[in-house]
Amino acid sequence: MEVYIRNMVCDRCTSAVKQIFHLACIPVKEIRLGVVTTLNDLTTQQIQHLKEALQAEGFEWMDNQKIKLVEQIRQKIIQLVQSGELDEMKDNLSAYLSSALLKDYHYLSQLFSSVENTTIEQFFILQKIEKVKEWLVYDKYTVSEIAFKLGYSSVAHLSGQFKKVTGFTPSQFKEHYRPPLDKVNDL
Repeated sequence: MEVYIRNMVCDRCTSAVKQIFHLACIPVKEIRLGVVTTLNDLTTQQIQHLKEALQAEGFEWMDNQKIKLVEQIRQKIIQLVQSGELDEMKDNLSAYLSSALLKDYHYLSQLFSSVENTTIEQFFILQKIEKVKEWLVYDKYTVSEIAFKLGYSSVAHLSGQFKKVTGFTPSQFKEHYRPPLDKVNDL
């Protein structure tokens, strides 16, 4: 049985959901972002217990097929951005999503906008900006390398989009970034 779970966006989320299923004594075949495949069908009681346990941890069990499709769109975009290989992407985002989900992009776009109150493109941009922030904070790549890896046409395009979303240029963000309090050394 496939269970679709909202707000499952990172490896830590996968671990938390895995623990929830383990504590409920429900054998799992596979867990990936947004989806858990169980070995057996679930009883109504198990489903109710899982819904409550997931909600307590900030996740949401998804019943509606349209909401499941929106979550699949979100997860495809997140996986695409997290791969950091948008420079190798052969198609544009609309063709990629249509192909991956076997649905017309116009339908996907309208559905996503009606459920999320934002466009697919805006969600994609926000995910890319979060990845840029991550790479800047960890000094993983130069701005030029980041622009290339995330499929921007130029550093100027990345910088402009970054400033529009965050209010800072990438350089300003890096200068003003403060580490979390638990990472600050006592002086």
